[in-house]
Amino acid sequence: MTDRALVDALGALQTAPPVRSAAGRRANCHVHLPPNFSAFPTLGSALESAAGEGISVLGASNYYDFGVYAPFVTGALAQGIWPILGIEILTGRDDLAALGHRINDPGNPGRLYLCGKAIVGIADPNLAAQALLDRINEGDAERMAEMAEALDAIFLHHEAVHGYWDAEAIRLMLAARYGVPVATVALQERHLALAYQEALFEAVPEADRGERLEAILEAPLPCLPTDPVGVQNAVRARLMKVGRPAYAPEQFILTEEGVRLITELGGLPCYPVLSDGAKPLTEFEATPEILARNLVDAGFRAAEFIPGRNAPDRLRADVRALREAGILVSAGTEHNTPDRIPLVPHCAGGEPVPADVAAAFWDGACAWVAIQDRALSGEALPEGDLAQLAPEGADRLGTP
Repeated sequence: MTDRALVDALGALQTAPPVRSAAGRRANCHVHLPPNFSAFPTLGSALESAAGEGISVLGASNYYDFGVYAPFVTGALAQGIWPILGIEILTGRDDLAALGHRINDPGNPGRLYLCGKAIVGIADPNLAAQALLDRINEGDAERMAEMAEALDAIFLHHEAVHGYWDAEAIRLMLAARYGVPVATVALQERHLALAYQEALFEAVPEADRGERLEAILEAPLPCLPTDPVGVQNAVRARLMKVGRPAYAPEQFILTEEGVRLITELGGLPCYPVLSDGAKPLTEFEATPEILARNLVDAGFRAAEFIPGRNAPDRLRADVRALREAGILVSAGTEHNTPDRIPLVPHCAGGEPVPADVAAAFWDGACAWVAIQDRALSGEALPEGDLAQLAPEGADRLGTP
C-alpha cells in the first residue's frame, strides 16, 4: 500500500535546500525512533535532542514498520537535519550456524543483524519486498504473542498483575502512549518487559515489590525494586532469554533474503559491527583483518559501528582495515534502551572517538546522503569505494 505522506515527504527531501548546520561535522546514522523501543518518548524529543547537539545527519534504523518515517523526514528538515531512512533486520546464515561461528550476535552462532540504508522504496514497496516484510512481521508477532502469554502466566501466578496483559493489549498501550496507529507498533522484547514492569509497579506496593520480584525471577534481584529500568532488564534476563520460562524461539529470514529485501526497497545493505563489544570476540570479527576479509567475501560495501561498545584502539584498527578494503564506514548510537546517552557517538566509557576515525565516519555520513539522493533520483551508484561520494553528499548538506 502506498504511503502518500511518505511519498510527499520524500519529494520534499529531493528538492530540499542544504541544511547548512552551523555545528558542521556531527552525524548519527543509527537510532531507533518510537514506536520502536527508544530512549526518546517521542519523535519530536529525538529531533530536538539531535538539533541541540548539532547533529547534521540523522539515520533512523527502525524494525519493520515505517509509519514514523514521513514525520521524521519533514521534522528533521524543519530542524536543519538531513534524514537517512534505514531498517534493521534479524537474519541468519545457515553455513556459519552449522560451524558454530558467531557473527554479530555473541550468543547465537549464525545469527546476523543486518542494516539497510537509503530504503526510499518503503513509500511504495513492490510485491517481493512486501512479501518479505509480511513474513518478518507475522513471525515476529507470533513470537511476541507467545512470550507475552508466558509472561502473563508467570506474573498472574505470583499475583503481580491485574487481568490479562497480552500482546495486543501491550500494542494498544504503546500506540496510545506514542500517539501512533496500532498497526505501526512492532513489539520487541523490551516492550514486553516494560509493560510487565509497569503493571507490577502498579499492582504491588513498594514494600512488597522486592520479595515478589525475587519469587518471579527465582533469583536475587540485581537492582533496587524501585528501579524501573533495572527491573525491566532483570525480567528480560531471567525470564525471556534462551532457556528461560518465557522464551520463544526467534523467527528470522536468511541473510540473503534480508539483502534482497533491502535492495528491493531501493537501499544498500550495511553490516553492523560488534567487534570488542563481544567478549570474547566472535569468529567472524576475530581481528580487523578477518572482519574486513569476511565483509568483502560476503559482498558488503558498507559497515556501521556503535562506538559506545568499543575501545578507541580497537575501533581505529577496525575502521582502518575496512577503509583499506574499500568499505564505507559510519557510526550511530542505537538509543534502543532507556538510557539517554549523547547522540554524538562516543567510545566505551565515554571516551571520545579518535579524530581520524571521526573523520572517516563523517565521510560515511556524507556518502549516505549522496547514496540516498541517488536512490531517490534512480541514479546508479559508482563501482568501487562508496566513500568517493562523500564530497557529493557534503555539497548536498552545504557543509565544507
